[in-house]
Amino acid sequence: MLVAARKSVLMDALSEALGELDPTATKNQILDYVPADAQKILAAAGIRDEHVFPVPVVLEKKPALVGYYRLLLGVSQKRFYRKGTGMGPLKGMETRGLLNLKKRPDLERFCAVMAENLAELVRQVSPRITARDVSELPLLTLGAQLYGSNNNAIGKQATLDVYRSIVEIVKKHIVNQDGARITVRNASKRKVVITLSSDPDIRIQEDFEGKLRNILAIEIKGGTDVSNAHNRAGEAEKSHRKAKNQGFRDYWTIISLAGVDPSMLKQESPTTNEWFDVAQVLTRDGTDWKEFRRRFAGAVGIPPG
Repeated sequence: MLVAARKSVLMDALSEALGELDPTATKNQILDYVPADAQKILAAAGIRDEHVFPVPVVLEKKPALVGYYRLLLGVSQKRFYRKGTGMGPLKGMETRGLLNLKKRPDLERFCAVMAENLAELVRQVSPRITARDVSELPLLTLGAQLYGSNNNAIGKQATLDVYRSIVEIVKKHIVNQDGARITVRNASKRKVVITLSSDPDIRIQEDFEGKLRNILAIEIKGGTDVSNAHNRAGEAEKSHRKAKNQGFRDYWTIISLAGVDPSMLKQESPTTNEWFDVAQVLTRDGTDWKEFRRRFAGAVGIPPG
């Protein structure tokens, strides 16, 4: 969960987004949203303003960073997105990493409200805020969030994080998005639908003359306990059998492979025809991630990124 968070809601993700943006555009928006006294405090501490304050251009580049600023403020997801806060429309940005331009939340208002609260944080840290505070404060809330998770919650979070990794693969080809469903136009000009669901966790279907053809079923298991790996593989097998009855052609399982006997996994889930290490897919690094990215692009019918 930690390595996945680095790719979505921690400093690594923010630094990556800032490296792809025009610094002039970012700075201009900082001047619009950040109180002057807070800017002076951060400048004296050698901290970049955007490491503390959100601006629309950053959130448009990487929508999941809504979670970074939420964590910095020390607010749980449950409190942040509950009814009455006005933050509900932004939840999909954090959890799925997507910004629907047709239903774009009011990012300007969000940044203004967050600026008020984060400015108070900057002013009140004693004796003065440091870069280490900024990098470590989010971990306090993230740690509590993960500690409070049971196995089922961990599995759900892993599924969302894999979905975000998939979004990174196909984002240049997305033509429509609606909640947990995105539509991609592939190289053959056909539409492919990618849906976050259950049994399977992620389903890939091709739109053929208005009818969806089942292509690929993906099961995701987020646990890392080696002694329980056979149970996780067995659960994947049950889901894949259902998918097979629904006419899917391929069945992939994303699971922790560290310290696990591959023959045992194959025995527990003979229907699975591709195995990928969950840690590598979440961190988007390593041979399994490269192979997953290549194979997924091929399944969808888009050029490999």
